[in-house]
Amino acid sequence: MTTIRANGIDIRYDIQGAGPWLVLSHSLATDLTLWDDQMAALTSHFRVLRFDTRGHGGSTAADMPYDFPMLTADALGLMDSLNVPKAHFVGISMGGMIAQHVALTAPDRIDRLVLASTTSGYPETTRALWADRIAAVRAGGMEPQVVPTLERWFTPPWRTAHPEVMARIGGLIRATPIAGYVGSGQAIATLNATERLSGLHCPTLVIVGADDVGTPPVMGRRIADRIPGARYESIPSASHLCNVEQAETFNRLLLDFLR
Repeated sequence: MTTIRANGIDIRYDIQGAGPWLVLSHSLATDLTLWDDQMAALTSHFRVLRFDTRGHGGSTAADMPYDFPMLTADALGLMDSLNVPKAHFVGISMGGMIAQHVALTAPDRIDRLVLASTTSGYPETTRALWADRIAAVRAGGMEPQVVPTLERWFTPPWRTAHPEVMARIGGLIRATPIAGYVGSGQAIATLNATERLSGLHCPTLVIVGADDVGTPPVMGRRIADRIPGARYESIPSASHLCNVEQAETFNRLLLDFLR
C-alpha cells in the first residue's frame, strides 16, 4: 500500500492484478481492507485499485464537513493521479453512494457500475438519525459504536459463528478517526441522488443483502428501478456487509457481471 496526493489530500491506495481497471470503494468506518475477501477472485481478471476514503484508514482525516462533490473529486483525482482513464467502479454502502456520484459526474470514466448495500437518498426521519450518531461520536468517540454497528452489519448467526471477523471489522470501526466519521456522516445525511439516476446509462448491477437493516433491500430496488437496464440481485442470509458475510456469492455475482 502506498499514498499519493490527490484533490489536496493524501490518499492511501493499493493496486494488484492485471487487466482492465477496477476501482473498489469501501463503507463508512472501514478502510480498503474491507475488500480482502474479494482480492483473490478479482485480481485474476482485473487491475484492482482500492483506496481509503477521505477520513478513513491511511488517508487524510480533515476535520471539516464532507459532501459528495468532495468525495467524488477525491476518487476522480486519485484516478487522474494514477492515470486511470476509465474503470469499472464497485462501491458498498457509503462507497456505493460515492460510486453513484462518480458515474453521474464523469460518465465517460465508468465502464460498469456495481452498487452494493447502498441507497440513493434518505427520508427526513433517517437524516435525524444521522445527526444523533454524529453527536454521539463527537461526545463519546468510536468505541460505543462498535457493537451496535456490527449488529447492523451482520446477521446474528454469522456474528456468533465468526468472532475473528467481528474482531477484525470491529477494529476498523474503532480505528476510524472521529473527524472522518463525522464528516462522512454529514455527507451521507444530505444524500439526494434518486431523481438523477435515470441519467445513468452504464451497465449497472445493484446488490443487496436480503437481511440488511441498514440499507434495506427496498432501497436497492429503488436504485435499480431508476437506472435504465440495471440488474438487481439479492443475497440470502446476508446483512449490510454482504461482501464479507457471503463473500463467495458476492464474488460470483461480481465476476459474472464484470466479465
